[in-house]
Formats: sequence, C-alpha cells, structure tokens
Amino acid sequence: MLADEEQEEDFQRFLRRVDDITNLVQGLNSTDPAVKEKAVAETEKRLRDQETSKEEESKTTVNRTVINTRASVKDMANAEAVNTDGFLAILEQDAKERAKRRKRNEHLANALKGKGNDAFRKGDYVIAIQRYTEGLEKLKDKQELYTNRAQAYLKMHEYEKAIGDCEWALKSRQCYEKILQIDPQKESLFKDCMNEVNLEEKRMKDEERAMSEVQSGKLAALSIKELLQKLDRPDQNILYYTGGIRLLTEAVKGCTEQTLFRTNNGFSILKDNEIVRRGFCAERKNAAEVDLSVSLLVLWQAVCAGNEENQRLLLTHPDVNAQLPKLLSSGVSEIQKETLALISLYLENENGRRLLVRHQDLTKWLQILMTFVNSTDARASSAMNILSDLTEEERFRTQCRVMLSTGVLPLFTHLLTSAKLVNQAALARCIGIMGNLCADVVIRMQMAECRECWQACLKLVDEYFDVSTPKYQDCLFAVLGLIMNLLLEPNVIIQYFAVDISGRCMSLLRDKDERIVTRAIGVLSRILPASSSAVEEVVKRGVVKKMIKFLKAGGQITSNYGIKTLSICTRSNRQAQEDLVKSDKRFNVLLKLLDSEDEMIVGNAAFCLGQCLVVPGAATSLLNSNVVMILLKHAGGDATRPLVQENAAIALGKLCVAEPRHIFQLRKLNGLAILNSSMKYVHSI
Repeated sequence: MLADEEQEEDFQRFLRRVDDITNLVQGLNSTDPAVKEKAVAETEKRLRDQETSKEEESKTTVNRTVINTRASVKDMANAEAVNTDGFLAILEQDAKERAKRRKRNEHLANALKGKGNDAFRKGDYVIAIQRYTEGLEKLKDKQELYTNRAQAYLKMHEYEKAIGDCEWALKSRQCYEKILQIDPQKESLFKDCMNEVNLEEKRMKDEERAMSEVQSGKLAALSIKELLQKLDRPDQNILYYTGGIRLLTEAVKGCTEQTLFRTNNGFSILKDNEIVRRGFCAERKNAAEVDLSVSLLVLWQAVCAGNEENQRLLLTHPDVNAQLPKLLSSGVSEIQKETLALISLYLENENGRRLLVRHQDLTKWLQILMTFVNSTDARASSAMNILSDLTEEERFRTQCRVMLSTGVLPLFTHLLTSAKLVNQAALARCIGIMGNLCADVVIRMQMAECRECWQACLKLVDEYFDVSTPKYQDCLFAVLGLIMNLLLEPNVIIQYFAVDISGRCMSLLRDKDERIVTRAIGVLSRILPASSSAVEEVVKRGVVKKMIKFLKAGGQITSNYGIKTLSICTRSNRQAQEDLVKSDKRFNVLLKLLDSEDEMIVGNAAFCLGQCLVVPGAATSLLNSNVVMILLKHAGGDATRPLVQENAAIALGKLCVAEPRHIFQLRKLNGLAILNSSMKYVHSI
C-alpha cells in the first residue's frame, strides 16, 4: 500500500473511532433504558479489555475518575465515572509514553521542517520535498509539513501531489470538529489549532491564485519576481537597493503581490544581502542608511497589511525581531513613524496581537512608547494607540512588571510633573493606560507604594487651577481615575497623603466639568476611609452639604460615590451627622435613595440614616413618612445583599428606640417579628 494511502486510512480509522466514542456517549445519555443499558454493557466490555495482567485491582483511572470495571451494569449506568471526559480519556491510553514519543518526534519533525524551509528559500525544491517527507515520517499529523510540501510541489508543477497534500492537511479541521461535537467545552483547547488550519487554508488559496496569475503572464505578477531578482544582485551601492525597494513597494498592490513577494523569498532581502542588512542594523545610521531603513519599513507595511502569513514571517526574522525596539528608540522621526505604522498593522486583529506578544520581548515597550508623549506630531497618537491595544494582552501586562519601578515610574512621574510642556492629549491617554494597567495587582501595588507618583499626581491637580484648557481637563480627569484605582491598595503612603488628596478633591467640587466633579467625589469615597484626619478636614469644609446637593441632582455614578462619602463621614463624626440632619430636611434625599434599585446605594443610605438618628429630633421628623415600610421591606428580605438587610434592620431598630411612636406603624405592618429578629444587630442602642 502506498504511503499516502496508509496515511489516509490511518486518519479515517481515527475518525471512525471518534464516531464510535460519540455514539457510546450518546447512548449513555439516552432516556431509553434499553439503549442506555446496551451502551453501559459495551463500555464495561471495553474497559475490561483494557485491563492488564499486572493490575492488582480492577480499577481504571481516567482523568482522575476511578471506574470500577467489575461493577454491575446497573451500578455502571449510575456511576459518575461514566461521563464524556472519561470516554475522551479512553482515546489517550498510555498517555505518558505517547506524549514522550510524540515530543521526541515533534522535535525531529521541526528540525526537518526547518531544513526543508531553508532548501525552499534557496530554490532547491527537490531537497525541500525530501526533508518535509522525512518530517512526516516522524510525525505524520503535522499539518505544516503537508502544506509546506504542497508549496514545493507547486514549484515543481506537480499539481496533483500538491492538491493531495492540501486535502490531507485540511482533514485536520474534520478531526477538530469531531472532537468539539463530543465535548464543546474543549473549544478553547482547540481554538489555536483551528486558527492554524484556517490560516494554512488561506495561505494555500492565496498562493494558488498567485501562481495562476504568474502562469497567465500578468505583468503585475511578473514584475514582483523581476524586481526581487534585481535586488538580489550583490555588492551594489546602497542607493541602488533603496531605489529597488521603493519600486518593489509601488508594485505591491494587493494580496497577489504580497503572496508572490513571500513565495519568491522576498523576506530574504535582509538575510542574504549584507549591504542591506548592515544598513538596517546600524546603530548610528547615516543619511543613506536612514533612507534604506525607512524604505524597508514602508515595504514591509505594504506586504504585511492584512496578510497574517507575511506578518508571521517578518516578525520571526531574527534581525527584524531584534531591531524593532531599537528603531522605536532611534530618535529619527521618520524611522520611528514608519516603525509605529508597521507595529500598528499587527494590532488590527487578534492573530497579529498574539504574534507580537509571542515573538517580542515587550519588557521595555511600555517605557519606550511612553516617551512619545513628548512628541508633538502623529507619533504620539500612534504610540498611545499601540499601548492601549497591548494592555489588553495579559502577557504584556505581566512583562510590564519587570521594568515598572526602575524604568517606567520615574519616566511617568516626570511626564506628570511636566504636563504643561508635553503633548497633553497624549499624556491624558498615557495616564489612562497606566490606570488600566492597575487592573494588574502587582502593578497597582508598585504604583501605590511610589511616593513620587503621588506627589506628581498632586502637582498636576494643582496646576489644573492655573491651566484649565480642555486638553488639561482630560489630563486631570485621567489622573483622578488613576488615583481611584491606586486607592484600591491601602498603605501607609496613602494615609500620609490622605489629607492633601481629599483637600484637592474638595476644591475640585466647584469645577464646571461634571466629569471631574464626579471623579473627585469618587476619590473622596475611597480616600476618606484611610484617615480620620481627612474626614475631619472635609467635614469642616462642608462636604456633607455639598454631597446632599449632588445627590439631589441625581445621576447613578455620582449618587453611588456621594452616599458612600456621606456614610464614611457620618460613621464616626458627630458634626457630619448634625450637618446631614440640617442639610436634608426630613431626610427627603435619604428616603429617595432608599428606594433606589442599586443595593449599594440603599445599603449606604440606610447606614447614614441609622448614624444620624442619634441627633435629637431626627427620628421625630420622620413620623409622617413611609420610612418604616421602606426599611422593613429591605430588612425583611427584599434586599439580596446581607449587609443591606443588616443596615436596614439596624436603622429600623434605632428609629423605634429614638422615637417609640414609630412602633405603632411597625405594628400595622406586622413588622415587630422582623424588628425583634433584627435586634441582635443593634449593639449600640
């Protein structure tokens, strides 16, 4: 039997086994007792057949689930061991031995694939086919070897063999889809595999289309090959190569030209041409080397735009991989501009982002890209766009930790203290990006413990009162958001700055920008718990009256921050309690908040009310209100949060103690039992 036929039969045998297991799983889940019993019997038989003579007990462990193979059919039907995971695991018998063998074979197959790729780039397609074939002998399900060999067959005009390899490789899709039919929860495990299949499929279609255009004699297709051949001439003047690269860029009009660039070894320009390579990699470039580098970067943009295979090949090129951060830091505006544009191509889709974070050491990228805040041109916006996209990647956030304290924070604090002198639109975005990075606990802790960072934030707030331009407003808005995130990590440094921070926020409450006012209240709600001195200071400055004013105006976010600020102030400050009673006549604002659909607002409103009932006359002022009914509703279980129920119960108890006439209303509502059950919470009455 031919090797290809053996491979096909092998593959079909595997698919039949997958189908077989699928049928077993469906039988076990059947509502028909007869079908289910038959499936259990078949399962028991299969498991018994797998036992070896060396086993002392008749138990088979599959995915940490123990199956008693000597149990009765009835027991077997009810056993938790009979599940999808258990049967998928049957496919993985002798897993450890096979994993070791596969790992060894995969290493050999990868080495042979590399040799085949080298031969392919040199145009030695016979050797390339030989190496790919040897690799398949080591690992016959390695899809890239089939698709790579198919390309080599195309070069040799052996179209039937090329088609055969393509079809075999694409059967991988069938395999993955079969597995997902058995267990959809495995989708995340096979997502990368399916993605590779899709990319390979697209690559092959692109290359077949490009080849047909070459064979039909289309001038545009032929010009790519001709230009690459001219660029392959050795020992020419650097200007010769720069001019040729620019002509090549103009010739790349779409996917066909991009594909022909790849299949005609276009990416070898940098590897095989020493003059081009030396000029591109030079640390201190002269004018000619700058022009060459810019031309290369523009060419790569043309051949990589929307082409994921070309993006992969470029980024895995050792020189390109090593030079990207150096080009960003070069200080040459044109080089930086085109490098930023090239990187941006990778961030337009998920595959490009994954390529970038997988193949690049991004440790210094946050620091490098942050420096563009000093730029006054489009580079600043491009750099911030890239940073914003990168922060979505967990691997980037993890790598940011490395340089944060030594490289990033000193630069960041410098930018904050120089806010008047830098690109303020870019700075606002940069601050927002740092705020987003604070979602990482390690980064947030490092920033929250940086005294210089807090000082720089306060300086920016102070300067805002002198520079109230729209762009500076955006910077302030971003800084307040950053401060709110940092306050999630309480520490002694935050306690030290609490009075200063809360004082700045009190001043900002007069601002005309509602966004800034809302965030200032948000900062107050998080900074005040850190310092009783800060609470005393803001109460003296009339924080209670201001919060009542904002709460009357409404707004979900403002209400949430405002009532939390009031609850902190009234918790331990008698002046705050008295101020609230004076400012909120008959507690109209608090009663409105107690009817809110947001339980956080309800809980804090009930807490504030309970704290203020110690003020003489406060409970009496509520006699003609529906406060008893509202509190009873929340205490009786309408609230889903236990803390809300508790706060409502405490407020209800304090209300009846401070003004016994409320008990009559409680009796009418049959609420005495609820009050009695809530009295265990009321320790201070």
